[in-house]
Amino acid sequence: MLEALRRVVQEVSAAPDLEHALETTVDRVRSIMATEVCSVYLLDEKRGRYVFRATRGLNQSVVGKVSLGAGEGLVGYVAERAEPLNVEVVTEHPRNQYIAEIGEDEFNAFLGVPIIHQGQTLGVLVVQQRNKRRFDESEEAFLVTLSAQLAGLIAHAKVTGRLSITRRKVSRTFRGAPGAPGVALGVAIVIYPSVDLTQVPFRKVRNVAREVDRFAVAVTETRAEIQVIAEKMAGELQEDTLGLFDAYLLMLDEGAIPKEVVQRIKKGQWAQGALKQTIDEHLARFDLMEDAYLRERANDLRELGNRMLSHLEKRNRRRLHFPKDSILVGDDLSLSDLASVPKERLKGLVSGSGSVNSHLAILAEALGVPTVMGVKDLPMPLIDGGEIVVDGFQGVILTSPTPNQRRQYQKRKEEEAALNRDLERLAPGRCVTPDGHRTRLWVNTGLFSDVARSLDRGAEGVGLYRTEIHFMMNEAFPTEESQRQIYRDHLKGFAPRPVTMRTLDIGGDKSLPYFPIQEENPFLGWRGIRVSLDHPEIFIAQIRAMIRASEGIDCYLRIMLPMVSSVTEIDMAKQLIDQCFQEVREEGADVKRPDIGVMIEVPAAVFQADEILKRVDFLSVGSNDLVQYMLAVDRNNAQVASLYQEFHPSVLKALNQVAAAATLAGKGSGICGEMAGNPGAALLLMAMGYQVLSMNSPNLLVVKKVLTTISLKAAKKVLEQALKLESAQEVKKLVDQTLSQAGLEQLIRNRA
Repeated sequence: MLEALRRVVQEVSAAPDLEHALETTVDRVRSIMATEVCSVYLLDEKRGRYVFRATRGLNQSVVGKVSLGAGEGLVGYVAERAEPLNVEVVTEHPRNQYIAEIGEDEFNAFLGVPIIHQGQTLGVLVVQQRNKRRFDESEEAFLVTLSAQLAGLIAHAKVTGRLSITRRKVSRTFRGAPGAPGVALGVAIVIYPSVDLTQVPFRKVRNVAREVDRFAVAVTETRAEIQVIAEKMAGELQEDTLGLFDAYLLMLDEGAIPKEVVQRIKKGQWAQGALKQTIDEHLARFDLMEDAYLRERANDLRELGNRMLSHLEKRNRRRLHFPKDSILVGDDLSLSDLASVPKERLKGLVSGSGSVNSHLAILAEALGVPTVMGVKDLPMPLIDGGEIVVDGFQGVILTSPTPNQRRQYQKRKEEEAALNRDLERLAPGRCVTPDGHRTRLWVNTGLFSDVARSLDRGAEGVGLYRTEIHFMMNEAFPTEESQRQIYRDHLKGFAPRPVTMRTLDIGGDKSLPYFPIQEENPFLGWRGIRVSLDHPEIFIAQIRAMIRASEGIDCYLRIMLPMVSSVTEIDMAKQLIDQCFQEVREEGADVKRPDIGVMIEVPAAVFQADEILKRVDFLSVGSNDLVQYMLAVDRNNAQVASLYQEFHPSVLKALNQVAAAATLAGKGSGICGEMAGNPGAALLLMAMGYQVLSMNSPNLLVVKKVLTTISLKAAKKVLEQALKLESAQEVKKLVDQTLSQAGLEQLIRNRA
């Protein structure tokens, strides 16, 4: 049954539209279960009724014309209860109701299972037989499991349009998680992996001849590429293995796959989409084959499809054109995707994966680009090139907005701009509470373009310089000299203000294309300081570059170690830093010894704060990872995003403990995670005793407004109450009330 289930799901997934998917379902289920009838009823949300949509064994002529309400007949009863119903003789069931036109009066045995997605019954899957019998447990289990698989496919199909009957443009709302604040209105530009057929969207084109020509060139280049590879490998492979290349060339014959692709292009589909449809159709046939060897040949076909796609992409000029109001949309956008768009044209970002604390969101906020993360089931093929609204405050996406919606969001955008202009007057002044307490507001950076923006908003220093961004934007490990130049630009830009440079922090959700780290659980794996200590040559080059970059500049360099979990790691790192400092001095450079600090990101570091403080000059809490590790919540997983709670009582107590340890030791303490930029959280952090709050530059003035409005005495009272509460929701309610009472409702409406 498991193998049969797999084949059914794969074939349904490859169906070109809803009707084919349903027809495939009823046909295959009836055959596999050897029943006389299989039917599907789907919910019509507008009418609130379950429509007879597909059948094998009943009257085909009434498909789409007959419907049942919840509780009406056995089908409606299944939908109402949201539970399977297995009946041996339908006439003996009190809810039985014959519908004459369907033609089911001669059938006795009935098994119906609900098709449920996220608590909503989308439909009912039914099998029937003439003989009086009760379907056995294995049959019921098969149908229940299949319905669970179908639920996801049907739900996805309804929003993506891939399996829908119509592709009309209607305004729709999709929800994700707020990534970076702001509102953006613009044109959706779908970005997808360049050599992954599974991510290619469907696009209509007008210039069919051009698409045919593009595809013809791609086929020619692919054929030539395969021939070159075959010639190179001729002396290394056996004759039967070399036959694989002949098979590739046969599939590229004009009468084979290229012919089918061209036919689809001539119907108005762009070349990439036509190629995807053709390959998908063939892959579905391979998956249905019983012979394991033949099924494996599907990988050859998939490889060939990706080869052709890579050549098509060389000439995909559309990807290089971005309108003045571009909003990038993709399942998994990367730093390189952001870099591909001219800065002045990028107005918003929408990612199908990740959360507010993923690095894409953090960078987007630093750039001031409204962003929504973790948006599931976005209709990529339908929204590409269409109008879209991004609400980075509420985590909402609107596709094809109505004129009224467009006016509402344009008004919100203008209100936010006016608020920011009002806050700009705070930029020159220091952050001092009404009762005289001073808090330093620093900025998190990673790009040189951040410098001017940060200083304009009153940044007093850099609490986190993400050096890994320079590594991520290169095609190989950057040399010591190239790093020195980059670091020197930042030190000069912020001089004489302090600049805290975090050593290379890769692993987890940050990878380098030229140094991939493949792990089953990357967040508990090889990352941060662990990588640096295992590769001292990389660490030494970076430390030397930092120290050399400070020569001759009136600057204050601080070096910070990420993901520290033991004092042994600190001792090893300090030994290498001392070595680098002595080397640079011996080479004749007139440099000062930098301060050395540690990021507190794991619970182990929280409980060893006292011992750590004996070895370093300062501590800075990386709240993003600390919250993640304390609550066992992957911050990039949209499915558990609601469990990522900065105000969780355990998190607050851990933060309070670290601040107290730093105060007792007389060492500097700060926060460089996203909590620092949350106005409500910043109030609590100040009360705990953190001297430095470092955040993305768009949040600087908002936080300054809050901390210059509420006294330290009042903040400490709020903290005292917060530490006694039992849930994150209670803490947030308390903080919101405090801000509201201070007259800051408008300021923090979308941010707190």
